[in-house]
Amino acid sequence: MVRPKRRGRPVHGVILVNKPAGMTSNAVVQKIRARLRAAKAGHTGALDPLATGLLPVCLGEATKFGQVLLNADKGYLATARLGQKTDTGDADGEIVETHEVPEILPQDLAELEARFSGEIEQIPPMYSAVKHKGTPLHKLARKGVEVERKPRSVVIHQLSLSQPRSDQLQAAVRCSKGTYIRVLMEDIGDALGCGAHITALHRTEVAGLSVDQAVELETLLEDDAPEQYLQAIDTLVQHLPKFNLDAAQKHSLLHGQPVTISPRSEAGDVRLYGPGGDFIGVGVIEGTQLKSRRLVSVEYVQNAKA
Repeated sequence: MVRPKRRGRPVHGVILVNKPAGMTSNAVVQKIRARLRAAKAGHTGALDPLATGLLPVCLGEATKFGQVLLNADKGYLATARLGQKTDTGDADGEIVETHEVPEILPQDLAELEARFSGEIEQIPPMYSAVKHKGTPLHKLARKGVEVERKPRSVVIHQLSLSQPRSDQLQAAVRCSKGTYIRVLMEDIGDALGCGAHITALHRTEVAGLSVDQAVELETLLEDDAPEQYLQAIDTLVQHLPKFNLDAAQKHSLLHGQPVTISPRSEAGDVRLYGPGGDFIGVGVIEGTQLKSRRLVSVEYVQNAKA
């Protein structure tokens, strides 16, 4: 049976949403897509159903740039229950171990902050989307199967720990892509000798975008003019250096041709703008070559001029 093609209107841009607890990230995306009657929508990296916080939702041409934020640094505020370990590392799982929580002094927290800052190694949890021989680990975990996982290097740029009460630990974290906050809090709990699991997780930041800029999902869905929350596509890439193109360079890149540029001290990804200040995408500088990495469509550029 052939499914009918999903219909919708061309809506292009980004909406920063404060994801509520209890919903999947995809469910949030689909509610917004339906509310704006948009043809295409996606997000820039899923949050667990338990988690809340910043979820950039991409519409139309903006979906091309979601990968940029998948690779970006992120910030979180995590709350963990000390003295209990669960099979999932969070409050959605079953308690598998209980331990007495030791007295934790300020110097203990300072030592943990130092120990778990910088480049560290994490073993991906079984309840994750990481694949083993093509199968997501969480599917194996739900069947009671556990497989060996190789440690992965991640970077904890900032870590600040506090203890609101004797059986609770809070962490403000800014970290690199691929960091599992569940694992970080479990490892800190193990270092304390009592174990821990996450009870709340709030994403505060993605690539310089703040949850303070986000709209509540309920507010957006109930608004008669939800388009007012739509931001420009290049909202997603403001953390990248800006590169201004002349007309010839813009034409070449939009038609798949690299351009030669003057030698520059920096290399790597840049956000690209045409002579009129119109955003055309993300490029990469390699020596004296500027190549396209991800561009808006020529049709979108032409329509933007109209």
